[in-house]
Amino acid sequence: MKPLLIRAAVALGFIALYLWLAILGEGGFAAYFSSPARTGLAVVLIFMGVASAFVGGNISPGLREDRANRWVIPALMIVGLVGAYLPAWADQQGVWLLDGEAVRWLGVALLAAGGALRLWPVAVLGHRFSGLVAIQPGHQLVTTGLYSRIRHPSYLGLFISAFGWGLAFNTGVGVLLALLNIPPLVARMNSEERLLSSEFGAEYDAYRARTARLIPGVY
Repeated sequence: MKPLLIRAAVALGFIALYLWLAILGEGGFAAYFSSPARTGLAVVLIFMGVASAFVGGNISPGLREDRANRWVIPALMIVGLVGAYLPAWADQQGVWLLDGEAVRWLGVALLAAGGALRLWPVAVLGHRFSGLVAIQPGHQLVTTGLYSRIRHPSYLGLFISAFGWGLAFNTGVGVLLALLNIPPLVARMNSEERLLSSEFGAEYDAYRARTARLIPGVY
């Protein structure tokens, strides 16, 4: 039970910080929750935080880790925290606004879809899913389900969520900030694929040859 409580505390603490920054950017609670779409965004975000505590995963270096890739974690956290505040501030200030409530609700839907796609692989991999690039005890290559088409569904989910968050504030600023996730995510995928190729050899190379990183037929 203890690991679950720790995961729950960390997840909910991060969600609380994220929401607080967005509320601050919008000018306070009343301003933030004056929009039904932003209220829906908060509900989805809280649900995702609670769900993330139950799906598993860890931050163990396991049996072998690519420590040189650890810079990606603070990079994504910085982009995420700036992305929590700045789109809300731009929304409140009327900077580079898009097209109203339809865009906001599209963002909420994308956040929910991306969150589900982000958490599903964690639930599938369980203890083998680490916040670090590492080979875990009993590590096996999973090539079924969604993994039969794409190799990094969790990172695709993260990007879709970031994109949805930006759209939910109806500003192009949020879209640009979502794009800043791409360099660290690509570096993360490169590191993971090198490590998995060294661990599983020809099996992983054949798997990589028949699948897409993120989007079949595109990348």
